[in-house]
Amino acid sequence: MIKNISHKILFFLALSALPWSAFSQNIKSSLNAPAVTWKVKPQAEIGKDSMAILNAGYGTTSWVNAVVPGTVFNSYVTAGLEKDPNYGDNIHKVDRAKYDRSYWYRTEFKVPANFTKDIIWLNFEGINRLGDIYLNGKKIATLSGMMQRGKFDITKLANRSGTNVLAILVSIPQLPLNNYGSPTYVASASWDWIPYVPGLNSGITDDVYLTNTGEIVMEDPWIRTNLPSNARADLDIKVDVKNVSSQNLQGELAGIIMPGNIAFNKKFDVEAGRTTTVSLTKEQFTGLSIANPTLWWPNGYGDPNLYTCEFKLKLGNEVTDSKKVTFGIRKYSYDKEGGVLHVSINGKRVFLKGGNWGMSEYMLRARGEEYDLKLRLHKEMNYNIIRNWLGSTTDEEFYQACDKYGIMVWDDFWLNSNPTLPQDIYAFNENAVEKVKRYRNYACIAVWCGNNEGVPQPPLSGWLAEDIKTFDGNDRLYQACSNAGGLSGSGLWGNKDPRWYFTKYPEAYFGTGDGPGWGLRSEIGTAVFPNVESLRKFIPEKDLWPRNEMWNKHYFGTNAGNASPDNYDKSITERYGAPKGIEDYTKKAQLLNIETNKAMYEGWLDHMWEDASGIMVWMSQSAYPSMVWQTYDYYYDLTGAYWGTKSACEPLHVSWNPTNNSVKVINTTGTDYKDLQAEAAIYNMDGKEVAKFRQSAKVNSFSDTATESFVIPFYANQQDLAFQKPVMASSGEKPADVNDGNDSSRWSADNKDEEWIYVDLQGEHMVNRVVLNWENAYAKEYKIQLSTDAKTWTDVIMVRDGKPGPEALSFDETPARYVRMQGVKRGSGWGYSLFDFKVYAASADIAGLTKVHFIKLKLKEASGKLISENFYWRGINMKDFKALSELPKVKLNVTSKIVKRNGKQYITAKVSSPDGVAFGLRVQALNSKTNDQILPAIMSNNYFTLFKGESREVLIEFEEALVKTGEKPIIMAAPYNN
Repeated sequence: MIKNISHKILFFLALSALPWSAFSQNIKSSLNAPAVTWKVKPQAEIGKDSMAILNAGYGTTSWVNAVVPGTVFNSYVTAGLEKDPNYGDNIHKVDRAKYDRSYWYRTEFKVPANFTKDIIWLNFEGINRLGDIYLNGKKIATLSGMMQRGKFDITKLANRSGTNVLAILVSIPQLPLNNYGSPTYVASASWDWIPYVPGLNSGITDDVYLTNTGEIVMEDPWIRTNLPSNARADLDIKVDVKNVSSQNLQGELAGIIMPGNIAFNKKFDVEAGRTTTVSLTKEQFTGLSIANPTLWWPNGYGDPNLYTCEFKLKLGNEVTDSKKVTFGIRKYSYDKEGGVLHVSINGKRVFLKGGNWGMSEYMLRARGEEYDLKLRLHKEMNYNIIRNWLGSTTDEEFYQACDKYGIMVWDDFWLNSNPTLPQDIYAFNENAVEKVKRYRNYACIAVWCGNNEGVPQPPLSGWLAEDIKTFDGNDRLYQACSNAGGLSGSGLWGNKDPRWYFTKYPEAYFGTGDGPGWGLRSEIGTAVFPNVESLRKFIPEKDLWPRNEMWNKHYFGTNAGNASPDNYDKSITERYGAPKGIEDYTKKAQLLNIETNKAMYEGWLDHMWEDASGIMVWMSQSAYPSMVWQTYDYYYDLTGAYWGTKSACEPLHVSWNPTNNSVKVINTTGTDYKDLQAEAAIYNMDGKEVAKFRQSAKVNSFSDTATESFVIPFYANQQDLAFQKPVMASSGEKPADVNDGNDSSRWSADNKDEEWIYVDLQGEHMVNRVVLNWENAYAKEYKIQLSTDAKTWTDVIMVRDGKPGPEALSFDETPARYVRMQGVKRGSGWGYSLFDFKVYAASADIAGLTKVHFIKLKLKEASGKLISENFYWRGINMKDFKALSELPKVKLNVTSKIVKRNGKQYITAKVSSPDGVAFGLRVQALNSKTNDQILPAIMSNNYFTLFKGESREVLIEFEEALVKTGEKPIIMAAPYNN
């Protein structure tokens, strides 16, 4: 044992035992912390004394407390000077002129005592839209555009021992925002999903803080990752180093990458007042070539592994600046095979499942940990991509959470569809460069997109491409337009029968795209009505029922015409019966939400790579309390849309195609699965199985495939209504050969595009399916048309990418006697040549089935372990489920266990149905005292169905602070039939 060790040696040993990061954390002091008081007041109300506000001791008692980061309007809302803008039509009644003008922000601060280094910096991360910055009476800068950062040396201007006065004159964006006022939050002037925000979201919209460094500082460290193979990663690091002194200096850049404990250091020279780029490559530091790296993968394809690199700059032994960068090792690649954009990562093609974010919140009130919640919900829905629509989410926490949860980002710039250029194209481009440099280290960014539903106008079209090339090294794709160029358009946004999403081809509303039909759809959606508990938070009781103008104020009406709310209403009544009130309406709406949103994703997944490569729903989260375009709602209640999406997007999933009754195993993982067992069972409304429809098959499911296991035989004995019925044709030979039962005889038309042929069914039928069999002289484009009189024809299918061979086409049940193929464009130089023309009605094999019946699918491992379970309701009339209201009431048994851990409560609720069918069970965690929902909460399952004797466990997780002392959570479970 050594007793005599000097204090110096002990100090050295203590230092060497400390983690490296103990020396590398930058000194930072937030100016938007709770301890810092900001005030805000209109410039016009300050008067002639405006410069007096720049002096210490100026009285601000008449000013309003400001929320920073935040907007002017939100400051007034928070101060109670405006009514809750979420409620009723309050925001529509606000005097816009009060906020659509310039405002002063003001605060006083002291330089922290631990700022002992030479240089004091004042940092801004974003001001919308223009900010004139004054410190201690002197204007130091103007920031233009909400993405432009500012880092200002205030060493000589700051009072280190006394009070400092910081004032910012904020000017609003210029109208029209689209695109004249850009770069800004373009939707702030209203869209078909949010109202006009007074002040156009102007304000200090991102962090403000002080930092303290030595005379050389780092700017935007850039870590690029390349994968020669997945067994090796080569890192390329570039760091801009700025010398703010009046002398030439020699410094040292050091860093350490974890995991792996990879250390590096490099000396450099930098001239006075200049910036130099310090580059580090594997040729210089072999440690930057990493063997067997842990890769960053999108959700479902692997873990989103992350690395950190802690940088420090040194002058001699002094650490002058430090930064910590988190990054993921990954490599994106792209192709447009077949005219369809495909995205690959680490050499693996990824099927894109995700949604659009219009904004994180319409008044920019989403902050900090709320992003973790939102992205956690997206992970739970099994998403792997989010489109940052019009670049409207600008907070760093968004990207941090996307990296954490393995959610790729399709990242737009701030241009929308029309040919208008921004007023200041130079500010726009500066903001674009700032965005790229600010976020390029995030693994999650997969695509940079120039324009929503359009192409950027010159010169921005070329500038943006060069920005990506120069400042991101083209490591990610630059996609000029959001709905063309390997994409299949955008829309439709209105509610459709689930079969439409499986039907060839689900057309886009806007933008034809380059792919045939499914392709990669950047937007498609539907109205999504919330539950009544949420409605009561933003709709006055008197306006809850029936539908009225207040609904329209929250985008269920003409304000959101693209959402087709009339059709949504019609679908609820047609499918589930006329609602008796708002509770009944919202209950039925959740079933419609489940059906539609599940089908949206399953329709695309069913056609994976033929030709579908991905789908992003409009929208996956809610920026404003509304009845449209969301999965979870504004208050984080998980609607039926959330659960339909979560089911459909399961990484390993078993699904049913309602147009042809095929059951497929969908594998959107990086893993192959052998010897799986797929099963289907059909149950009547009494919960008893109809044995003749039971199917099972052994399936090998390979990564990124949709594999058919079997077909449920609903149409096994279905009659071809067209067989040997009268046929009429516009021209050609032997039209009767198309329905003679001989698949080698054929009708041949003249060499013209507009030829047609129809079958007379000799009676009206509810027709819903046509099967054609084309010879090599096929129709490239054609319509299926129906009529009751052979005079007036209705289009039910438009095929734009026909091909030789058999083609099954399904559509909504429609009464018809005559069924016609109307040619539009030939696929060869010959006239149309058709072997078979078959027509089927909605009446399938209905013997033994109740009006509504249930499909339960299971996917199991060879050991019998359940991997995936899926559930559907189906009607003999495929659009009529009114018989569900005839289900008898049932009693449920509900038990629960609660565990508290790390500031959260975890509930395991077990729900059992001992007596009968409990359909569409909704489970909620409620506050025992208030009976309110406990939200936000993460849940494992909801809106499920139990047959007699079945039970299900539901796991619920929420913050412990949501339940106060004297309160406790209780579980309520209610089926649709109660």
